[in-house]
Amino acid sequence: MVDELLDRGDEVEQTPRTQSESEDDDLAVSLSALSRLSAVRLGLEDLLTEVATFAVQAIPGADGAGLTLIEANRADTIVKSAPFVREIDDIQYGLGEGPCISAAARGIPMRSGSLGGDPRWPRFGPQAGRLGVHSVLSLPLIGADAVVGAMNVYAHAKDAFDERSERLGRLYAVPAAISVQNAQILAQTQRLAAKFQSAMTNRAVIDQAIGILMSRSGVTQDEAQARIRLLSQRENTKMAAAADGIVTEAVRRARARRTEEP
Repeated sequence: MVDELLDRGDEVEQTPRTQSESEDDDLAVSLSALSRLSAVRLGLEDLLTEVATFAVQAIPGADGAGLTLIEANRADTIVKSAPFVREIDDIQYGLGEGPCISAAARGIPMRSGSLGGDPRWPRFGPQAGRLGVHSVLSLPLIGADAVVGAMNVYAHAKDAFDERSERLGRLYAVPAAISVQNAQILAQTQRLAAKFQSAMTNRAVIDQAIGILMSRSGVTQDEAQARIRLLSQRENTKMAAAADGIVTEAVRRARARRTEEP
């Protein structure tokens, strides 16, 4: 009896998975991978590239994606998941017109299924269409109530993105924005630390050069610093570089004297 039931069970067909269930799984996999990204291990641009790559898996119909990080007083960081994305984004930023620019400026998603004839971007759209890219979904990345960047998802087919694609894209964009902002903060902190360390090193070199000039010429501290400043202007270089030259020359002379001693 048991064997008969087992045999019947083998004959029962498994219920096929729906497209929506498969797409939900893709989103879940992408979100899981996103949560494991480490800005310390990858660095800023590599992490942004991973975020863009996972977006292609998360959003149905996508063939490639690009991500733009917006930073005050710095050039925008732009990455892509596929070579054609760079070409499309270069057109967009070269013209100063396109869905990513609109999404970042307005803080809302932008979707188009026929870029070649979209009146919102009369210069960008036709150029993208001629390159065989007809659909786009641009999503602002919003962190701490500010737009930190935007994500472009492209497809070669027309009308590749529907309302469901946009909804899944919005779901992905929330943790993506958090990852991007965390990576941005870490990169800014590292740049500040490097700048502070450089300033400390430069200050130490300048102080050494001031001490050498005071000892050698009997000038005051202010006079020694003025001499270094004058030297840097004459050589068209920074004060730290001029000071380093003074220290290096003093060390060379000291070694030469030591060599000459009997």
